[in-house]
Formats: sequence, structure tokens, C-alpha cells
Amino acid sequence: MIGHLDELEAPLEALRADAERIERWGRRLARVLLPGGRLLAAGNGGSASQAQHLTSELVGRYRDERPPLSAIALCTDGPAVTAIGNDYGVDDVFARQVRAHGRPGDVLVALSTSGRSPNMLAAVAAARETEMTTWALSGRPGNPLALACDDALCVDSPHTATIQEIHLITIHMLCEALDAELGTGRDGELRLISRFARRRRRGGVGATRDPRGGAAA
Repeated sequence: MIGHLDELEAPLEALRADAERIERWGRRLARVLLPGGRLLAAGNGGSASQAQHLTSELVGRYRDERPPLSAIALCTDGPAVTAIGNDYGVDDVFARQVRAHGRPGDVLVALSTSGRSPNMLAAVAAARETEMTTWALSGRPGNPLALACDDALCVDSPHTATIQEIHLITIHMLCEALDAELGTGRDGELRLISRFARRRRRGGVGATRDPRGGAAA
């Protein structure tokens, strides 16, 4: 048991050094999601649970009250996953959903402890074709998934459990950074939310055009 905790020490210290990257992701994500953009997340096995955890925090809330944000975990729709896998092959189960749900400017978070899963690599390729931003939460640096994405947080550990535990902390830090950017602190201020609402009333961003580039309905 103590050995398990020891294995977390170095990755946790490395995560501290990555705090600025996570904060930057949170700021970017706030500015994508608040005007109506979307986050897609995907992973296999335990990483699928992590993807669902992330999207549930965004559609629901992390700590403080704020508007719901659009986020879809691509591993949760059983009929879609099995139909795509049956008709197109397992490697396409996420890529086809990315093409269906993703729009230019949206964000894909790809989770893989190995960084080598073919269906995750295919999902990232589809996201790049769709002009989405791609971020990886993966294992040891230099893996194919990390190299394929726009940015990556890599956990340098040989242990799957350790990587997943660091990924979960990263997800919570990302949600905290997003909420801080929106201004959903304990003082109740909604800085970015209020600023966006004022711009909408003045006919600015989001008033006449879809924030992802299409005409508003």
C-alpha cells in the first residue's frame, strides 16, 4: 500500500510543473464552451470512465454554480459504439462520432494511458480534419497520441493506475481553471459570463452568428 503512494510522488511533482499548461487549457476551454462550442472526450477502459467524469463536470458543475456547458463523452453511447464497431471496425468508433458532433473550434480531449490506441489516434486525426483543437492526457512522453495532438499532458510512469490517478487530478484542475476563468468563485462573481452576456445584448459575439462559425438559427 505504501509503495502505491510512493509511486505517485514523482508524477505529482511533475504535475505541479504542468499547472500552467492546465490553467491555459482551462482559459481556452472557457472561451470555447461559453459561446456555445463543445468539448468531446474519449478513452478506452478506465480512460473511458475518466472521459465521462470530465464531461459530467462540465454539463453539471464542478464546485460553484454556473451555466451548463456542452460536453459529450464518446464512449457512453452503447448503441452508437457497437453499431459503428460492427459496421466500420473498432478503430472508427470514436472517429466517426467526432465527425458527427465536432465543429471547427471545438475541443477533443483524448485519454489513453498507453498513447497508442488505434481508435484514439483515429479520433485525433478526425478532429484535426474537422479543425478542432486536440489535447491528450496520456502516459509516458513521446507516445504517438501525444505527438499527434496540439498539446499533451504526459504522465511519466510505467503503472497504468498511477497514470489514471494523475489524469483524474488533472481533470479536476482543468475544471477549476475553467471555473476561475468564467469567474465562478465563492464571491459569486461571473466575470466572463457577465461580459459575454453584455456583448450579446449589444449585438456582439454570439448575437447573430453561431460561435463555431455557422449562421445562427
